[in-house]
Amino acid sequence: MKKAATSTTVKSARKTNAELKAEEVERRNALRARRELEIFGEERDPRPGALSTNETWWCQQYLWLKSQGYLLRRRYAPDWVPSWEGTQRNPFDCEDGHCVHFGQIMDATRISDGSYVSLKVLKQSHYPHEVEIGQWFMSEQLVSHPRNHCVPFLEVLSLPNDEDRQVIVMPLLLPFGRPRFDTFGEVMECFRQLFEGLLFMHNNHVAHRDCMWMNIMMDAKNLYVEPYHPTEPHMKRDFSGHARHYTRTQRPPKYYFIDFGLSRRYSAHEDNPLEYPIFGGDKSVPEFQNNPDVPLNPFPTDVYYLGNVIREEFLNTKVGFEFMKPLIDDMVQDDPHKRPKMNVVVERFDLIRQQLSTWKLRSRVAAKDEGLFKSLYRGAAHWRRRVAFIIKRAPAVPRLQE
Repeated sequence: MKKAATSTTVKSARKTNAELKAEEVERRNALRARRELEIFGEERDPRPGALSTNETWWCQQYLWLKSQGYLLRRRYAPDWVPSWEGTQRNPFDCEDGHCVHFGQIMDATRISDGSYVSLKVLKQSHYPHEVEIGQWFMSEQLVSHPRNHCVPFLEVLSLPNDEDRQVIVMPLLLPFGRPRFDTFGEVMECFRQLFEGLLFMHNNHVAHRDCMWMNIMMDAKNLYVEPYHPTEPHMKRDFSGHARHYTRTQRPPKYYFIDFGLSRRYSAHEDNPLEYPIFGGDKSVPEFQNNPDVPLNPFPTDVYYLGNVIREEFLNTKVGFEFMKPLIDDMVQDDPHKRPKMNVVVERFDLIRQQLSTWKLRSRVAAKDEGLFKSLYRGAAHWRRRVAFIIKRAPAVPRLQE
């Protein structure tokens, strides 16, 4: 009887400790909410510098993430006081006045080495394959392959007291078109990496199923002279001035496909996998318009997605990319059965690249809507760089050493 009583007492004590911990968390969140109310008022989101609802969720994870080795920016700390409070400063002129653009994604610093990372929270019930596919491309036999352009999953964290949510840790990346491409050679290197990267996925029996422009990023840490701000890349991380950067000719970046939430991995013996259409970010897929109830092979759809990225981001908006039109026209054909497979795309692209002159590859990439003043200004700066690269014998196509 005494043993039973003792056991009951221990369990009661453990339960009490857990309850006390939960109460402390609730108290801390309540204090944070009250401070936000005092600072921003009831209508928080519309006010400059206010924390959004999605940001508040990340604030609640601040201490837990720190215990896991990841530090969020000062804006999200429990004791944060806005740097502009009590001053006449505009919140948008302050580092901590800028919110994340997508609530699902947050930036952080890895405490162990000071490197900058991005954190993505997802619900497994909504995207059950994303972690599995990302970790597959991080497996020993695939991670170091030179054609692997799938975003690295550095770590996957499981949230306490939430079996459905996970946090994926990845390198901090930028959209692939920012800063601007300077030369055609730089664009050719981008195309090469993207074509070979999608071929790599297909060769490993994975269809991305959403490889539109927003899901193509680049690792720009070597491109910038000093660290850039994660939400305002034109500024230094501490907002002390504009962030200077090299050209891609000087520092070729690596491009990545991200977001495997809609991706699927198939058996090597499955020659013609079929999936019901699912709309990703690009709603223009021809085969989805009239056949939403007919299962289709997702690999030709991937070819369309990537071809449409190049059509929309380069052929339709930049000058001088007519040499890519025959290949892109084939990639975006209405009939998915007529589109080339990615191995054919890579072969045809290699031939196109070989036919371009050094003069063309060193030429400046200009937007179709670029005004005269911008054209003259950017053209003069480009020619100064161009002459220097020729003297230094820098390659016209700055190939990434993988």
